[in-house]
Amino acid sequence: MHVALVNPQIPQNTGSIARTCAATKTPLMIIGQPAFEISDRTVKRAGLDYWPYVHLEQYLEWEDYQEKHAPRKIWLLSKFASKAYYQADFGKEDCLVFGSETKGLGSEFMNKFPNEQLLQIPMLETGVRSLNLSNAVSIVLYEALKQVKIL
Repeated sequence: MHVALVNPQIPQNTGSIARTCAATKTPLMIIGQPAFEISDRTVKRAGLDYWPYVHLEQYLEWEDYQEKHAPRKIWLLSKFASKAYYQADFGKEDCLVFGSETKGLGSEFMNKFPNEQLLQIPMLETGVRSLNLSNAVSIVLYEALKQVKIL
């Protein structure tokens, strides 16, 4: 299982996600161009002293990541998906892909994948635009790890 962040923009979110990945022994992939340096103190502060436990890899292009790791299935998280994350059939070799905090993954990226691989986290209040990226990663990652019986 991998978590992939495409063009993350907020260092504190990435640090918090890295901490969750460290706690679950899940590799974290940064794809594209983050809006900050991974060595930025705000990223490290959010990750606290857990950085030695983070398996972090960076790729400029999605294709570079996919070529090296060849995940069994790629799950894209988007508020525009119609399938809930808990309806997915996760596997140990899957990748959970999350977009940037302000732009998401974008239709051009999402159109490369079948609709059944697009997942959402349902929200009851229609006035709420989205969840915090770190919270979204935690929700979906823990469900995926539960399904594959790692947790």
